[in-house]
Amino acid sequence: MHCLDCRTTGTNSTTVGVCQGCGAGVCEAHARIATRSVRQGSLIGTPGEARARTVLCPVCAAAEAPTASALTP
Repeated sequence: MHCLDCRTTGTNSTTVGVCQGCGAGVCEAHARIATRSVRQGSLIGTPGEARARTVLCPVCAAAEAPTASALTP
């Protein structure tokens, strides 16, 4: 699979991930890694929380601008 953003500029780059927002393939240069909270445990008692990675394309990463500090270039 090839990176969607690279294909629109006329180049071919191998995909290293899939955007969790729109499903586009992203190469290493276009992949943005964000973190999100995942709640764990049962509904009874105090739930736990863990951090998980999310891969985003540049368009979806920009749409989630409030979390921009968690994104990697």
